[in-house]
Amino acid sequence: MPAVPATSATPATAQGVPHLTVEALFGSPVRVGASISPDGTRIAFLAPWRGRLNVWVESVDAGEEARCVTADDSRSVHTYHWTDDPRWLLYEQDGDGDENWHVYRVDLEDPDAGAVDLTPFPGTTAVGFETTASRPGKALLHLNRRNPAEFDLYELDIATGELTVLAESPGQAAGWLYTPDGDLYAYTLTADGDIELARWDAGAGTLRPVITFDGADHPLGIQPFQLTPDGTGVWMGSNRDTDRTRLVRLDLATGEETEVDSHPVLDLDPRSTVFPTLPSPLILSRHTGELLGARYLGERQVIHPLDPHFAAVLENLEKLHDGDLGAVSSDESGQRWVVGFTHDRDLGVTYYYDHSTGESRVLFRSFPHLAPEVLAPMRPVTITARDGLALPSYLTLPLGVEPAGPAGLPMVLLVHGGPWHRDSWGYHPVVQLLANRGYAVLQVNFRGSTGYGKAFLKAGIGELAGKMHDDLVDAVDWAVAEGYADRDRVAIFGASYGGYAALVGVTFTPDVFAAAIDFCGPSNLVTFLRTVPVFARPHLVNNWYLYAGNPDDPEQEADLLARSPIGRVDDIRTPLMVVQGANDVRVVKAESDRIVDALRARGVEVEYMVKDDEGHAFVNPENNIDAYRAADRFLARHLCGQAGSE
Repeated sequence: MPAVPATSATPATAQGVPHLTVEALFGSPVRVGASISPDGTRIAFLAPWRGRLNVWVESVDAGEEARCVTADDSRSVHTYHWTDDPRWLLYEQDGDGDENWHVYRVDLEDPDAGAVDLTPFPGTTAVGFETTASRPGKALLHLNRRNPAEFDLYELDIATGELTVLAESPGQAAGWLYTPDGDLYAYTLTADGDIELARWDAGAGTLRPVITFDGADHPLGIQPFQLTPDGTGVWMGSNRDTDRTRLVRLDLATGEETEVDSHPVLDLDPRSTVFPTLPSPLILSRHTGELLGARYLGERQVIHPLDPHFAAVLENLEKLHDGDLGAVSSDESGQRWVVGFTHDRDLGVTYYYDHSTGESRVLFRSFPHLAPEVLAPMRPVTITARDGLALPSYLTLPLGVEPAGPAGLPMVLLVHGGPWHRDSWGYHPVVQLLANRGYAVLQVNFRGSTGYGKAFLKAGIGELAGKMHDDLVDAVDWAVAEGYADRDRVAIFGASYGGYAALVGVTFTPDVFAAAIDFCGPSNLVTFLRTVPVFARPHLVNNWYLYAGNPDDPEQEADLLARSPIGRVDDIRTPLMVVQGANDVRVVKAESDRIVDALRARGVEVEYMVKDDEGHAFVNPENNIDAYRAADRFLARHLCGQAGSE
């Protein structure tokens, strides 16, 4: 991709802050996602090739030019895996956002050989990919090849591509554990939504329960849930008999939990549950699989080292940068490391560190054209809801602006998805675009968000379009009272659940918001729940059915409809923009079509953008650039902010 100018000549504010272009914020990074090879001699990273992110490999030592080893010119690659054989590298890819993930193999010793699809089964998705030190040359993965609704456990021979079925789903298995000794444990959901771990008795063909967990405590399942290297236990996040999620070891023979580590006020970092490309809360040894450290998340990240060697490494790594330590990888000796940092104004800064020599150097910054001094800092604030609940939030103000007095700034309330997710400190291109245009940006962790304890999570049960939305309105009132926001110029913007929240905002509280942007949000909770992928439906019982309702129950169906924006479409008088991926399997296109068609039938203008080669989250940079250019213009018109001139 050609170099993109980061700024235009037009200042965003009277203080002379440069105007950042949408292309500069939403174009492809120069490099991102680096990791070191197991033997410590090479570094892999993602970088553009023909306008798409692909995997590149270079030598750790200078002198060898980086080489692109994948060749996907239709959709960016985001996930790849080194293997214990230096010849092979694996990566994952779906088709235009359809979430049918396939695993591909690349031969690093033969640059002319094409990628090999190791899971070449139409309509099938591969999940739970994992390599272990105890099974060299092999990988475990789950495939719904036999039955679209069920995932069976397979072992993959990486060199030959041979797939061997280790266990078929007994009907409602959410996943399998396979120990080094060949024992199998099924992780299943009961009809009531509880989570049961059971040992598979191959002779009898039955499951023998080990322990059952309250599913209401784990709406997205138990995370982390990692088999120990000896196969006798599981490291897992537990909130049994506590409010906070701590790290325990579960004995697979007895079901007994033993605390490994905890933080007095923070939960284990929950974010990789929703976004698996984010770092796991567990930091593991690449060579042995043993536990090195645990991540906790509050306003900022806290890492507890659980291994003396890693404690020494961590002390030096944290001196490299003032951001939060992100993805980490090391060679098998634990001496050579490649680490990234999360920072609100320094995206993707990545270092090489050699613990044996103390050498360190910056490998790259993902967006070197975006200097930290032209980006707006993100600061934590706490907002008190009308019922007294404290809402951890983040406020970003335009550079050089300290609003005071009754006028305030135009503001965008940016609502996270899930709803079982959370906003956190770090770089966010949408936040930076909005702040650069002169808007205050407020991100609220409303009740039901994860990472703030079990009571805060469960406070969201039954509160869609209720107290969960009240929290957002209370946050707007707070921002107005504090002088940050102009009450007449507040927009609501969100994706997925955040898109639903935007639609709720303009239907249930139409006087609060001056504009709204819905990105892939459900407009009808009943039809949304009836069209989720077939393999996801058994898992709805302890999240959507518990928090919102089951559409197969007539009384709950009526309540779901009452909480659906489509039922109040006649109340919409707020300017609305809707963005949708045509291949979205989570919130299907019909959800956006319904709200748009209903408004147009009334003669109400609504902006509607559909991308035919995208799914639930846009990946291709040109589509994100189109979407956010349109959003920039839309908000400028309706909040009187500064339009982006490209």
